[in-house]
Amino acid sequence: MPQVKKYHWHNLSSEKVAEILGTDTKEGLSQSEVEVRQKEFGLNKLPEEKPLPRVKIFLSQFQSPLVYILVIAGIVTLVLWRLTGREWTDTIVIFAVVFLITIFGYFQENKASNALRELKKVLKVRATVLRKGERKEIFQENLVLGDVVILKAGDKVPADGRVIESSNLKINEAPLTGEWLAADKKVEILSKDTPLADRDNMVYMGSTCEDGEGKAIITEIGERTEIGKIARFVRETKEEKTPYQKKLAHFSKIVAWLIGFVSFFIFVAGMATGKEFVEMFTTAIAVAIAAIPEGLPVAMTVILALGMQRILQRKGLVRKLASAETLGSTSIIATDKTLTLTEGKMKVGEVLSQDKNLTLKIATLCNEAFVENPQDLKPFWRLRGRPTDKALILAAQAAGLNKHELEKESPKIDEIPFNTQNKFIATLHQEKEDKEGKVLYVSGAPEKIIELSLADENTRSKLNQDLEDLTSKGLRVIAVSYKKTKEEKLKIEDINNLTFVGFIGLKDPLRKEVKEAIEICQKAGMKPIIVTGDHALTARAVAKELGLEMKKENIIEGKELDNISDRDLEKKLAKINVFARVEPKHKMRIVKAWQAKNQVVAMTGDGINDAPALKKADIGVALGSGTAVAKEVSDLVLLNDSFSIIVAAVEEGRAILDNIRKVITYLLSDSFTEVILIGVSIIARLPLPVIAVQILWVNLIEDGLPSIALAFEPKEKDLMAQKPSGIRIPLLTREMKAIIFIIGIFTDLILLGLFFWLLGKFGEENLNYIRTMIFACLGSNSLFYVFSCKSLRKNIWQTSLFNNKLLILGCVVGFLALAAALYLPVLQNVLKTVPLGFFDWLIVIGLGLVNIVAIETAKYYFIARHQTQI
Repeated sequence: MPQVKKYHWHNLSSEKVAEILGTDTKEGLSQSEVEVRQKEFGLNKLPEEKPLPRVKIFLSQFQSPLVYILVIAGIVTLVLWRLTGREWTDTIVIFAVVFLITIFGYFQENKASNALRELKKVLKVRATVLRKGERKEIFQENLVLGDVVILKAGDKVPADGRVIESSNLKINEAPLTGEWLAADKKVEILSKDTPLADRDNMVYMGSTCEDGEGKAIITEIGERTEIGKIARFVRETKEEKTPYQKKLAHFSKIVAWLIGFVSFFIFVAGMATGKEFVEMFTTAIAVAIAAIPEGLPVAMTVILALGMQRILQRKGLVRKLASAETLGSTSIIATDKTLTLTEGKMKVGEVLSQDKNLTLKIATLCNEAFVENPQDLKPFWRLRGRPTDKALILAAQAAGLNKHELEKESPKIDEIPFNTQNKFIATLHQEKEDKEGKVLYVSGAPEKIIELSLADENTRSKLNQDLEDLTSKGLRVIAVSYKKTKEEKLKIEDINNLTFVGFIGLKDPLRKEVKEAIEICQKAGMKPIIVTGDHALTARAVAKELGLEMKKENIIEGKELDNISDRDLEKKLAKINVFARVEPKHKMRIVKAWQAKNQVVAMTGDGINDAPALKKADIGVALGSGTAVAKEVSDLVLLNDSFSIIVAAVEEGRAILDNIRKVITYLLSDSFTEVILIGVSIIARLPLPVIAVQILWVNLIEDGLPSIALAFEPKEKDLMAQKPSGIRIPLLTREMKAIIFIIGIFTDLILLGLFFWLLGKFGEENLNYIRTMIFACLGSNSLFYVFSCKSLRKNIWQTSLFNNKLLILGCVVGFLALAAALYLPVLQNVLKTVPLGFFDWLIVIGLGLVNIVAIETAKYYFIARHQTQI
């Protein structure tokens, strides 16, 4: 029975590993030993996180502080109805609003959750093992420590293991390390401090065999695998509230405290003047109802949901409502290289040779890739083989060289396949012109081809310099050569004295749209950084191609991060554009370092190794082609993997924040007006200018429809020219407060003046008429004023007044609803209103127009004169 302890398996010989694990590398384990080990160490599987129940998704919609305020107001009005017998209309309306908010939010988040489940593909992985000398195919979960697994092309690696045999075994470990090229696996011992991505004598759960075959002894299973450690790390990583959630909570607390303070003050003041308890308690609740912008939670939910839909149309799936707005506050975008910035495909980037055609011809003939259906037209060919070989075939084809035709002209006689020991592939061909003559073509690692070629010291020096120049560009380089021969059969010892022909540099090309997206990102005040598991040279080349500054201080590797303190990292952070050869722990540290600087961080990733950092980031961005684990912890899924979707999502996020601030300004102005109006009347010992149910009608019907229509407001053209909304900038900005305050005070002066005048002229016996006038003024005022909220950065004459058809419709319906409230008997009875005449309407409409002039004057002062960004 092996003892579970920490070993550096890559630093031990395969014989020592077998000894420690009590395994016979030729026979494998017996069934009885397997059962004992399974009982001791458990199954080889990771604990699965259950999908969020629908009930929990529904209940989570109640976690908004604004909803808490509405629920409390609803409970209080319900108690009053039971104690005093007052009308229950307020209670029903408030709880109807709460229900509407929660249902709307539930359907949006549940829809996103269902979409994510559709993206996931759950497969049961099988593994081939040696059990008592016989090959057996078992489910991955039944593997135990010490099992000998057999790996071949196409297999998923079922657990972590030490390689004991390798025949050209190539394994793609991108989900774990971020390295997009397959690693050549070997048996040799590696040094103890070899980074995870360079441990070529190890195999890891979740990676894929691309070529060759081999054997490995299982050294870790389940949660003790590298993937298992990451899964545990993800579970232990606390999911932080988004900046939007923090701002909303802060904003809601301010609103709640203000409402509580004003209501309590009015209640105490009323009691001090000798008024009855029930009367003052009812009045205090009326003030609270006036202060609560009941339509705000609905409008904000609609804005976020619409933003999610618009982002989805641009190929981004937002999983949570709150995350949609946070995108707009993003200031740092930490992106992986492969697939997000690049295509994730091997292509020929450069051919360095005096005879380009001969170079590509040799690379095509010394090539194990093949066309599966050469009888079909070229656009429909299916090319099979390693990524490097396929890229060479396609490059040759683009130059007019067809492998099928080349092989007809120069038939292949013999071949030495590529392997990691030789580091080349050699093919022997019949000469077209000379039937007696043969030609040997060789392609492989450039250092090996230079070594095997005929060349003097100067030529070798020049070739090595050319090679260094190509690799410094981040290219993967192969070299080709040839030799005339009379041999009929190829032997390794014949591969010498070659004529060097040229170098071919391959790369993973940038996505076409990425460079423009990076430029937009920088103009919008955001900092893009590359965080990749790739080699520094490759990452540097991509960064330079994108136009990022690339001096020594602009790039750092994972091993360097291990050797510097958090304080030193903080000093260097602003200049670093590229983090190369990083591991999961480094990604977490990078996210934390930027968050410590009060930056809103979006982190992209596709692999299992990215999951902890995705969860820790303010916005975790997973690739649609990535692992299920990455998608589970992300906030945004890029359905076509492109970086440009992130920039588009940020733009939509800014539009969301912009529209939220417009709605807040719009609704709070009315709420502030209503509170002052009622508060002054109570202090002056006058009747209430409007009653609670009228306030609810204005807040929900007159304000509600236009505020929801504002959610559909088209985004302003200069959004991406603005700086990101920092984490310290509150939801309610200084300028918004000023506009709300100025408009509220100005409107109250007019309404109170009108109220005093009407009260003096008609007396309290005509209180229903007076209240109807104030009610109509409040309602119409909100329908005029909403057009000033179409932009908080521009005056009304600088905006397009009629580009939001829903807003026009909302205002028309609002006026019709106001008319219905005044002229329909059933509503007159509920709202205690009376019909108004022509002269009355002139006063109402005139007040609304005067109010717009006041608003635009305030906006001009703060925006045009002070050039202040709201």
